[in-house]
Amino acid sequence: MTRIALIGAGGKMGFRLSRNLKDSAFSVDHVEVGEAGRTRLKQELGIDCTDAERAVPEADAVILAVPDTLVGKISHQLSPMMQSGTLVITLDAAAPFAGHLPARDDLTYFVTHPCHPPIFNDETDLEAKKDYFGGFKATQHIVSALMQGPEAGFELGERIARTIYAPVGRSHRVSVDEMALLEPGLSETVCATLLAVMREAMDEVVARGVSQQCARDFLLGHMNILSAVIFDEQPGAFSDACNKAIENGKPMLMRDDWKKVFEREEIAESIRRIT
Repeated sequence: MTRIALIGAGGKMGFRLSRNLKDSAFSVDHVEVGEAGRTRLKQELGIDCTDAERAVPEADAVILAVPDTLVGKISHQLSPMMQSGTLVITLDAAAPFAGHLPARDDLTYFVTHPCHPPIFNDETDLEAKKDYFGGFKATQHIVSALMQGPEAGFELGERIARTIYAPVGRSHRVSVDEMALLEPGLSETVCATLLAVMREAMDEVVARGVSQQCARDFLLGHMNILSAVIFDEQPGAFSDACNKAIENGKPMLMRDDWKKVFEREEIAESIRRIT
């Protein structure tokens, strides 16, 4: 049985992983230094924690469920305890992309991240429909990368990823550079920013006299149908008026050179700030 050392098991992300790994096909040692996290694991999942000094040397795989800013520090602290051939799993591409993992050719580095449940889905269960984050009831897709190590490392990493993010639909294999294009590039720098601007726009409409509920209903409803057409979820075309609004609005809202956010140096600078 594959043995996993889950570092940060009681944290925000770590607790989700602890829940999904409980009663799985893997043997898991839970490592959590925070008293609140240890207490929550015990009270809600019946899990007793152990120390890294005992868990890491015996682990086939070490999952770093810790903040991006701590991945480098903690991975270097744990590295001397790891046996040659250990699979080290990070949950985001930021630290690996930035070169923060220990320089050990005998370790296998695997990076995996959830896509989160999609806007367009066929969930009918109420809990699944309300599972916006994923890893609980709603099916989500995942992306994974083998940064270094043998192909068997990807196979084991993907099995673990399908467990910690379950239920999982599609599993996409990418490179670490491609994962960095997806996040922070596509999902945060572009998508989160534009969504934040959309919320500010809604608030501006409210400030100009439209009721908050009306503005919210109008915006979210249009987000639904406009997204369905733009992302080919539904056949259709925008009206001439809508196309003209897009043509006029884009230069007012977007710089001509906005796509430079995907240049490697821009991604690297974004990740530098993150980590």
